[in-house]
Amino acid sequence: MRDELTEVDIRKMQEEIDYRENVLMPQIIAEVQRARGFGDLSENYEYKAAKDEQRRNRSRIRYLKNMVATAVVIKAKSESGEVGLFDRVKLFMEDEEEEMDITLVTTLRQNPLQNLISKESPLGKALLGHRPGERVFVAVNGSAGYWVRILSVEKGEDDESLEISRY
Repeated sequence: MRDELTEVDIRKMQEEIDYRENVLMPQIIAEVQRARGFGDLSENYEYKAAKDEQRRNRSRIRYLKNMVATAVVIKAKSESGEVGLFDRVKLFMEDEEEEMDITLVTTLRQNPLQNLISKESPLGKALLGHRPGERVFVAVNGSAGYWVRILSVEKGEDDESLEISRY
């Protein structure tokens, strides 16, 4: 399955790739060479740590390049008054009898701790296209779910300040 990402997502990933290849990688290589000079590599923690960092950096670069190469570019568009990508949504969670504010984002920029919810999550999928006042069932799996009521929708834009997920 291809990831649906916005042009901003793609640009942010390309910026990270460029940084990792042109700034971070030379620094890591220099650290590997410096640590290698400490002698016996079998007991050289600094060398092992530098090599681990080099592997993590290369892995992240591969991941990001694959994401860019396979992404389907989407635009954040929705009808006036209905829930769409980057919209701030006020919900009433019926089971907890609490209100909750969330923002729907692409999977790459989700952060549940900041109430940035992926449009691919069960909640995100359930809300897209609905309007304030509607009661929506969020299916968690085949036998479980919960009800939410949409209280309000504040239209949003693709906010470049939202960071992409690190790992």
